[in-house]
Amino acid sequence: MAHRSGFVNIIGNPNVGKSTLMNALVGEKLSIVTAKAQTTRHRIMGIVNGEDWQIVYSDTPGILKPNYRLQENMMKFVDGAIGDADVILYVTDTVETSDKNSDYVSRLPDLECPVIIVINKIDLSSQDKVVELMERWQSLVPRARVIPASAAERFNLESILDAVVSSLPECPPWYDKDTFTDRSLRFFASEIIREKILLCYKEEIPYCCEVGIESFKEGAERYDIGAVIYVMRESQKGIVIGRKGAALKRVGTQARLEMEDFFQKKVFLSIYVKVDPDWRDSRKELRKFGYED
Repeated sequence: MAHRSGFVNIIGNPNVGKSTLMNALVGEKLSIVTAKAQTTRHRIMGIVNGEDWQIVYSDTPGILKPNYRLQENMMKFVDGAIGDADVILYVTDTVETSDKNSDYVSRLPDLECPVIIVINKIDLSSQDKVVELMERWQSLVPRARVIPASAAERFNLESILDAVVSSLPECPPWYDKDTFTDRSLRFFASEIIREKILLCYKEEIPYCCEVGIESFKEGAERYDIGAVIYVMRESQKGIVIGRKGAALKRVGTQARLEMEDFFQKKVFLSIYVKVDPDWRDSRKELRKFGYED
């Protein structure tokens, strides 16, 4: 049997469960997950291998109307994912309507690659509503495979996997079979810290923060990691640090524990907070954080 391999790019609106779905399909937590919109900022690859196939999944930011340069680059990641896909996995859920960001939905029928539409979170809906949504999406994208699923409950993942594998082109593997992502441990350290920021702070604070890893050293018994949280105003710096450093300590503790679980080694983590008013619109800063070439 010929080997199948290809890039399966996951796109969709914010908060439909794209990252939860990719983590479930890959079997590893590669994308951070929170209930907040715009949790995912980068394209993150997760690689799954079978005996005669290899799937290179790519999680992408949620589709939005950009308000600053960071968001413009996030949408470039989405457009790039549409352009280089062997298979598009378009994720929606049982709540959003098909006219949200309809300019992207309207492109799906004309794509040259196979399209699989996943209606996620069906555990939160009725069977009649799910059937109605399947019929609606099938009428919008007639040649697509429409699959109801629940990433959180791991329901119908096998159907998605079967649909993806059957849609892959015949091709040798793109990556070594023991590779599971294109990202470094340094990248995952920054994303874990950013996830804890999203979980620990409210309102605009998480959207004004970025994490830079200043040092990353692996020793025989532990990783020594130095990180900086960049904020846009002095007032935000005070909120992130908190009274007597309590808020920052909470973020650091939660991040360290998750890193130790992910890296399978002890971690010594130090975090500082700096003010950089223009980081979301500065080409130089965005390049440093991996958002620009």
